[in-house]
Amino acid sequence: MTLNLTLSHYWKANLTDDPAKEKSSNEKRPDSTSETIVGMMMGSSEASTKIIDSETLVAQTQDRLWRALKRRYQYDTSLKPGQDYLRDHVSSKIPLVVMYADLVGSTNMSMTLPVDKLVTIIRAFTHEMSSVVESHDGYVLKYVGDAIIAFFPASYNKLLACDKAVQCAHSMITVIKNGINPILNQYDYPELGVKIGIDEGENVIVQYGHDKSSLIDILGYSMSIAAKITSLTSPNRVSIGEDVYNLLHPSEKAKFKEMKLDTDEWKYRNRYTDRMYKVYTMMENK
Repeated sequence: MTLNLTLSHYWKANLTDDPAKEKSSNEKRPDSTSETIVGMMMGSSEASTKIIDSETLVAQTQDRLWRALKRRYQYDTSLKPGQDYLRDHVSSKIPLVVMYADLVGSTNMSMTLPVDKLVTIIRAFTHEMSSVVESHDGYVLKYVGDAIIAFFPASYNKLLACDKAVQCAHSMITVIKNGINPILNQYDYPELGVKIGIDEGENVIVQYGHDKSSLIDILGYSMSIAAKITSLTSPNRVSIGEDVYNLLHPSEKAKFKEMKLDTDEWKYRNRYTDRMYKVYTMMENK
């Protein structure tokens, strides 16, 4: 299965007017899709060959997981890339697409699995989901229990950032279903599932301390909305906020339907209209 980034809807007024700025936003990711698009605009010989290959992600995941279960591989997951990116924006407000990815069923696993098995599953989940985020030009902010919080910079091309985040979410589900679970089944481990929530907006970047090693975090309305959206999402589904939905290509929008929300469980309002903020969730494949 190959997930292609749909690029046609970026041609009309969706790229920054200054290609140099577009390039500077991805200095740490020289192979990013944003630069590929700019290259196309500038007549680069690199045609639109930038794709996210889920088959490759699945193969890499299975190779690491096989070795980890046989104790020949140690997961080494780092938050440094995300912290390095945010360090350049401390004490400022920047637009980001925020993603929560929550492991399904971990509470039951913690009560039934031996500690070594549970640790292996949590490490595999966090590392492999982090790898998928990085492959889509995103950054992992932090791990909260069995959940991953990630972000995608949106300062220069918000449409592309939303597209990458949603495609990343699709890849996460594919990697779990086709990469992780088939191997876990062979070891009599429980299958994993994931619930993913995405929203976008401006966020304040805060550093808790004065030295460079102090933790850097994100504060914003979209952080709260993405967390709540995730809690309302069904296993192995992606749900997105109204602002993300409105920025997607029609072909991607067609994969989502509006979620019917009870006013007792959903209090968030649209920042511009003050109406109830809509949420859209991924439809089941027929």
